[in-house]
Amino acid sequence: MGEPYPKLEATDLTRTFGRAPHQVHALGPVDLAVSPGEFVCLVGPSGCGKSTLLRIAAGLLRPSRGRLEIRTSSSHPAAMIFQDYGIYDWKTVLANIRFGLDVQRVPRRAANARAADWLARMGLADFAHAYPAALSGGMRQRVAIARALAVEPELLLMDEPFAALDAQLRTILQDELLELTQSTRTTTLFVTHSLEEALVLGDRVLVMSARPGRIIATRRPPFARPRTGGIRSTAEFTALKDELWDLLRKEAVPA
Repeated sequence: MGEPYPKLEATDLTRTFGRAPHQVHALGPVDLAVSPGEFVCLVGPSGCGKSTLLRIAAGLLRPSRGRLEIRTSSSHPAAMIFQDYGIYDWKTVLANIRFGLDVQRVPRRAANARAADWLARMGLADFAHAYPAALSGGMRQRVAIARALAVEPELLLMDEPFAALDAQLRTILQDELLELTQSTRTTTLFVTHSLEEALVLGDRVLVMSARPGRIIATRRPPFARPRTGGIRSTAEFTALKDELWDLLRKEAVPA
């Protein structure tokens, strides 16, 4: 409320792959608006087009029909974080975090200072000159998050960034991301299979149907911000998770 325009807006967004008669209708139509500073989570069964939607938002895919608009005052409006980290094995941790700043031609001294700040914030200061092969999966994902946020994007796109991690580490990184995004207020569109993750992190949780993915339900977790991972143990959390699972299970079972 009070914001005149959404940061991201999709209208009648549709994506198909291939050509008739073997064409696959992967996504849509989808209508979606994400407000500035809002954290929106997308959940849905495998193959429903969640990642396709995110890749269209990132400019990696074109829509087949409809449009997706990002309203921005920046020349680098969006940063994307993938499940497989997407960091460079041949660059040090510092150089990985600085990469987006180098692309933007930020002067080296300023870029190093900003990268060092994110190293400290993500608990990676002791690993500035290490290479990714020396890091755990959780640390590699912290590098990916720091690299994305170092460019101060207006929109953060996250495609199941914690899916490859074990449950304990996943919970730790969820809590770290929660604290981080509440302090930066970065507009975020976050794809996940985990209902728990969506409810901990999201201002809004959108449930997508089986392919072709459409938005079939919206829920707003009733937890005030700033919130902590402690909400996982509340009755409201469990009840909403069960409600969403009932919706998802109907979509996940083949007709």
